[in-house]
Amino acid sequence: MMAKRLWLLFAQAVTVILAGYFVISTLKPNWVGGTNKFHSVTVKESSESGEISPGSYHEAVKKSMPAIVNVFTSKNEKLASASKVNPHGPRSKPKQKPSPENQEEWFNFFFGDPNGQSPEDNSPEFSTGSGVLVSKEGLILTNHHVIEDADKIEVVLGDGRKTIARLIGSDPDTDIAVLKIDLPDLPEPIVLGNLANVHVGDIVLAIGNPFGVGQTVTSGIVSALGRDHLGINTFENFIQTDAAINPGNSGGGLVNSQGQLIGINTAIFSKSGGSMGIGFAIPVNLAKQVMESIVANGAVTRGWMGVEPRDLSPELVEAFKLPKDAKGVIISGVLKNGPAELGGVKPGDVLKEVNDKPIDDVRGLLNAVAALTPGSNAKLMVDRKGQSVMLSVQIGKRPQPKELQK
Repeated sequence: MMAKRLWLLFAQAVTVILAGYFVISTLKPNWVGGTNKFHSVTVKESSESGEISPGSYHEAVKKSMPAIVNVFTSKNEKLASASKVNPHGPRSKPKQKPSPENQEEWFNFFFGDPNGQSPEDNSPEFSTGSGVLVSKEGLILTNHHVIEDADKIEVVLGDGRKTIARLIGSDPDTDIAVLKIDLPDLPEPIVLGNLANVHVGDIVLAIGNPFGVGQTVTSGIVSALGRDHLGINTFENFIQTDAAINPGNSGGGLVNSQGQLIGINTAIFSKSGGSMGIGFAIPVNLAKQVMESIVANGAVTRGWMGVEPRDLSPELVEAFKLPKDAKGVIISGVLKNGPAELGGVKPGDVLKEVNDKPIDDVRGLLNAVAALTPGSNAKLMVDRKGQSVMLSVQIGKRPQPKELQK
């Protein structure tokens, strides 16, 4: 009996000692010589201190981003829309939120107001866009629709400096505008790339000021070249890209992997107004050509005939009793005393060639005539009642987009 009691006391004592040891080793391990710290940790670290990650486009951004500027404009929207109407395309429409159900509004142009709403009072509207510094003299390329009707244009450089910009001129037909700023120690202007070296599949970077948040870089590839017949501009030859472009990116740069400018970001194809992977940029060669003409002459000079052409539809082919495989455009109207009328062009003529160049549609005719020098003579071949007729027309100067006064 005594032995059993001693054994029970021993077992209880051992249990209490073990429980105490467990509690102390858990809460105060240093009391029993333990530690809750690792004696050593083995990890792998990069031995390349400050090196650029493989596949990075940091150098391209480093070269080009200082030349990308933010453009802020203010204008009295109500007074501007009441006094001026631009008849050349959808950018003249009052700014309102596009309807996703209306396919005509799928092309959303970046007026800088993310809500797409216009004030109803006389208070000024502030909008944001982007631009590209292209010369040491302070010339900046941007979009016409970014600065259209602006009372004040302010440019903010990447280093934070702000200045008022002067509008040298703009071309609504291509949506290009040229600004000038006067500041000391301007950043290095961007290097203009060569469109001939741009190919579908090339990596591109879109740099601009989306939604006014500040300079932002997005990446993608060139999805297509030579996009036209989109109804965005009068003269179209867009680079298509899937690099994310959003409101505020307008006028910013599309650059290649070497940091060279290959396009001016202009528009997106979207139901919502945000990027859906289909963006369009004006190619650098066209932007440069327009800029040089604006700087030299204050405007872009293009050829003009004064006709109202229409694409040949099956209905028109049947109505005018033309062959089913007829090519060209039908002249539905001729401006009185215009170059075409003076050269003998008549309504109902089917214009098939300009200077021996076949004309397939209205867009082709517009581009062919615009490329001609005003004052020069153009040789036209028309089909008139089944007979081929050769005409000579002295090309006139394409009028600038007219602003209709209230």
